[in-house]
Amino acid sequence: MSAFFPRFPFLFLFPLCFASFAFGATLQEDEVQALKDIGNTIGKKNWDFSVDPCSGKSNWRSLAQLQGSENAVTCNCSFANHTVCHVVSIVLKAQNLSGSLPPELVRLPYLQEIDLTLNYLNGTIPKQWATLNLVNISFYGNRVTGPIPKELGNITTLKSLVLEFNQLSGNLPPELGNLTHLERLLLTSNNFTGELPATFSSLTTLKHVRIGDNQFSGALPNFIQSWINLEILVIQGSGLSGPFPSGISILRNLTDLRITDLNGSDSPFPQLNNMTNLETLILRSCNIIGTLPEYLGNLTSLQVLDLSYNKLSGPIPSSFDGLQNMNMLFLAGNLLTGSLPQWIDKPDFVDLSYNNFSIRNIEQPTCQQGSVNLFASSLKGNSLGNVSCLSNIQCPKTSYSLYINCGGKLVTSYGNKTYDDDSGETGPARFRQSGTNWALINAGHFFDSGRSDYYKWSNTTKLAVDNANLYMDARVSPNSLTYYGFCLGNGNYTVNLHFAEIMFTDDKTYSSLGRRVFDIYVQRKLVVKDFNIAKEAGGVGEAVIKNFTAVVTSNALEIRLYWAGKGTTSIPFGSVYGPLISAISVDPDFTPPSENGNSIPVGVVVAIVVSGAIIIILVIGILWWKGCLGLKRSVARELKDLESKTGLFTLRQIKAATNNFDKAFKIGEGGFGPVYKGILSDGTIVAVKQLSSKSRQGNREFINEIGLISALQHPCLVKLYGCCMEEDQLLLIYEYMENNSLARALFDINDEPEKCQLKLDWPTRQRICVGIAKGLAYLHEESRLKIVHRDIKATNVLLDKDLNPKISDFGLAKLNEQDNTHISTRIAGT
Repeated sequence: MSAFFPRFPFLFLFPLCFASFAFGATLQEDEVQALKDIGNTIGKKNWDFSVDPCSGKSNWRSLAQLQGSENAVTCNCSFANHTVCHVVSIVLKAQNLSGSLPPELVRLPYLQEIDLTLNYLNGTIPKQWATLNLVNISFYGNRVTGPIPKELGNITTLKSLVLEFNQLSGNLPPELGNLTHLERLLLTSNNFTGELPATFSSLTTLKHVRIGDNQFSGALPNFIQSWINLEILVIQGSGLSGPFPSGISILRNLTDLRITDLNGSDSPFPQLNNMTNLETLILRSCNIIGTLPEYLGNLTSLQVLDLSYNKLSGPIPSSFDGLQNMNMLFLAGNLLTGSLPQWIDKPDFVDLSYNNFSIRNIEQPTCQQGSVNLFASSLKGNSLGNVSCLSNIQCPKTSYSLYINCGGKLVTSYGNKTYDDDSGETGPARFRQSGTNWALINAGHFFDSGRSDYYKWSNTTKLAVDNANLYMDARVSPNSLTYYGFCLGNGNYTVNLHFAEIMFTDDKTYSSLGRRVFDIYVQRKLVVKDFNIAKEAGGVGEAVIKNFTAVVTSNALEIRLYWAGKGTTSIPFGSVYGPLISAISVDPDFTPPSENGNSIPVGVVVAIVVSGAIIIILVIGILWWKGCLGLKRSVARELKDLESKTGLFTLRQIKAATNNFDKAFKIGEGGFGPVYKGILSDGTIVAVKQLSSKSRQGNREFINEIGLISALQHPCLVKLYGCCMEEDQLLLIYEYMENNSLARALFDINDEPEKCQLKLDWPTRQRICVGIAKGLAYLHEESRLKIVHRDIKATNVLLDKDLNPKISDFGLAKLNEQDNTHISTRIAGT
């Protein structure tokens, strides 16, 4: 089902004069010059001024006007007995124009329509436009900022104001209430604040209003009931609060009412009994209490009814049986009780999950009964670990991990981890068990799309991220996406959620202007509000991993992603919004028990214990003979005594970051061990210095480096994130320096052209020298601790991505007493 509404019906209101030359009609020279200036301002470079702009030739009007990408300058050539033309409409959709909104439009006095939909325009709305008799203003899907000028309230001829999907801000000007002919007001997905002006009560000609995804305050205004001609009202994630206006039922012409995610306290179900023309009714997450009203069964035109995530109680009214046209019924996340009606599977899609029904008429427990999603819908089983429709599933064994390639095929990634296939199809109200110990629950339908629903997406270009095979596909949902793991052992787990935005672009086009925003729940608790993948990752096509600690107490883990009405919904095309996730990995924070339990014979256990004791004695003897006994303990004691703020990493974290110290991750070799590139679970790129376990001097420098660097903070000194000391490993974790060392930049010659030495011009070399000097000056004179490095050389000067130098390797550094102006040391370093 699609509920697509054309956004721009005014395009063909204006007469075209294709025969302007036949009648001798031409565009006035002052308007031609105005068009030249407008083209320069908006970045329109292909207008051909060698022909008359009113001729419809040379890209002044495309022959094929494809919906959504129309391109036309339209003239009225009936002036002065058909000898003079004036521009009445400029429509430039999806042209990726990168200029700004043109104040020069004021020089086209007969202009009635300006439509710059889906471009890359910036700047503010020119208040000069207020002198024109405009009928349609549209520039949705651009980068326009600033407030709406109050002067726009003077354009009393205006019928359509479409400003969606920009970066506009401030309060809505009360002067807009003077637009008494306004039929469409679309303001979705901006940064507007404040309350809706009371003057908007005068906008009685409104037919289509969208004001969601803003930061408005206050309650839904009562004056909404004065918009008696309203046909479409969409208020999703707006910041407004309930309750619903008491007189909202007056709006008898409404066919589409969508109000979701209201703030505020509980409120009763609104009076909608007079809205007999309603086809779509969505009141999701609006804090509605009480029972479902019987009169809803009289709204026989209803095709979509979504009342999910409220606090509705009682049974489903029997009058709903009369809703013969309804094909989507979403009642998930309420407190509904009673038995399931006989007709419940008549609609194409029904979501009754997370309720308290008494389900008796289904012989075999099942979470998906035909078109009906019954997951966690029973009073006797809707809590974590106690879902009655899963009671017939016998766990073959207890699992202690979970790996899912969301939306994609079975893959092996991050070394040797196998991620389960999740490429199967789903639907608007669907439970699907995929793996042996997990299931997927999807809810929602993409509205305003004009295309079929989609629930997964594949990237079409190569991703420049590590483990890219895990991010090429993603699972997508229009509203709520839940992954439910079962048969898990109880305990604490680390949940890693892998994300990469693969539906927007990173070029300077309108396709890069989308904003995806959703909430993350783990174990039914909100852990992240308003999560934006691209913003968190630092760009589209970039990977980001969010990790959480989850406590599993009933052998079950639930991860839910929920769209709360925020973000853009039509960039780069209609219905791009809602949760998107690339992969899930869940690992225990404890050592799982052996799969074989205590099945090893007692004699074998005794033999293993005795053999182990003998081996331990031999090892201790060898260590004592070599003088190594107590070394690790002394290192640990000294680490404990350090007054530092360095972070402590586990060996498992570092092995995961470096792919178990894979040679492919090796980026250098120091005097006391190799250096590896690593990627932490949160996506941070680090350098891991592995000190050789064979060198006692290396251990001493390990302590020295942590103690000194942790006390130093300067732009020209490399930053130490932390350390790791487990088993026989001594590891230092630094910030990653993209251009390696100064030595490699100066001296290395590589046969591979793409890896050849850097080209250091003289200004860059001077900046590096000055940076090193600044670092040394800080060490010698400016820091709280006065320090002599004693090993300054090209290999110990690292270069970041901008070729800024940072001093590293403090293993041989020595503290200088506070009052000494000179210091003598023994020879150290190289």
